[in-house]
Amino acid sequence: MDRFVVRRARCPESPRRAGPAPRAYRQATLESLKRVVVVEDIKRWKSMLELPGQPKENLIEALEELKKKIPSKEVLLSTRIGHTVNKMRKHSDHDVASLAKDIYTEWRTFIKDHSNKPSIEVRSDPKTEAFRKKARKLLCEALDLEIDHPLAENIEREAFHLSSRLISAPYRRMVRALVFSLKHKPEIQAEVKTGTLTVPAFVQSHKK
Repeated sequence: MDRFVVRRARCPESPRRAGPAPRAYRQATLESLKRVVVVEDIKRWKSMLELPGQPKENLIEALEELKKKIPSKEVLLSTRIGHTVNKMRKHSDHDVASLAKDIYTEWRTFIKDHSNKPSIEVRSDPKTEAFRKKARKLLCEALDLEIDHPLAENIEREAFHLSSRLISAPYRRMVRALVFSLKHKPEIQAEVKTGTLTVPAFVQSHKK
């Protein structure tokens, strides 16, 4: 007598046993590593910390990003970011001062213990820097400020950051739009200069 296998639908009372959930992995990028330092980013956060009238959230954001990195002694000397962070330890806001103190202590301890281990540094080429210098000059003129004013530098660095740190068509368009707004819209110029309109918000509104 032939044998038959009868397959019945699984009852709802006996659900299929679920296997272990697959483990999620997050791929690390080169720039995410603590000892890989993009000098432009260091300078961007430094200009944000040094710009007068910055709201607390901008200062905390800049410090949180700096906390993710440990610059080499050479970068600390060339950018003077250590000097800037050290000054922030005396900030009137407790949270800002405390975070700056943590960063300064970590950097100083690491440099002392690993002074012979250089970090990987990523810098802009001279042609890029020359183009960006011209952009900052245009922004200074549009703001009616002296050349190399820190506000114009902060605006340009934010635009460069939003353009993926590339002198590309989007970067050029953004700079032109920023210059136009500052030059032909007095109310916007006044808000940016007084800090009523923050630099990140101003630049983000011109991203195309």
